[in-house]
Amino acid sequence: MLKAFRITAILEGISYLLLFGLTMPLKYWADIGQPNKWVGYAHGSLFIVYFLLLTVLVFEKKWGIKRFLIFALASLLPFGTFYADKKNFSK
Repeated sequence: MLKAFRITAILEGISYLLLFGLTMPLKYWADIGQPNKWVGYAHGSLFIVYFLLLTVLVFEKKWGIKRFLIFALASLLPFGTFYADKKNFSK
């Protein structure tokens, strides 16, 4: 379960960066909206899976509220999921 969470976190972080760094500029500056739609769907799906897996792991691993909040906040910040993964699992 932990490996699935880590992979989802990385993919969610990548989709977040693609959404804001590539497809939104294409949509608003070049009037090309289709990539934003599909990357947005992918990011939204990964975001939901990320929180579902996080919730399962909080109960399964008996993580405290502090760790839950760190991972939750990390999902809202650019590069946050990468930082949280490195800080919490690179021991």
